[in-house]
Amino acid sequence: MTKDLNHYLSLPYSIELTPNPEAGGWVAAVRELPGCISQGDTQVEALEMIQDAMRGWLETALEDGKPIPQPRLEDDYSGKFVVRVAKSLHRRLAEAAAEDDVSLNQYVVTALASAVGMKEKG
Repeated sequence: MTKDLNHYLSLPYSIELTPNPEAGGWVAAVRELPGCISQGDTQVEALEMIQDAMRGWLETALEDGKPIPQPRLEDDYSGKFVVRVAKSLHRRLAEAAAEDDVSLNQYVVTALASAVGMKEKG
């Protein structure tokens, strides 16, 4: 079955909307489609403009026979990953967690969330 433009436009791609402090207005980008970006004076305008940008991005990819990435679904993330760290870092993290009277896991989750700008879920 050949997938057409309407098929791809109906998929739940991730649209990131961020303020543009330099020029004012808003920037919208589709996370899964590299280079698919647009902007608008308001959030609504930026979201409308990104739809046009997506259409153009997808049309070009289809015409050129390039692969089109699928949207990333929340089910793609289990919430668990394994990371190896140096023994000295492990010790420093464990000591910091003990000082804050929390588990090492909770301490690392909070530190990671803070590093990527997320608020801790309660």
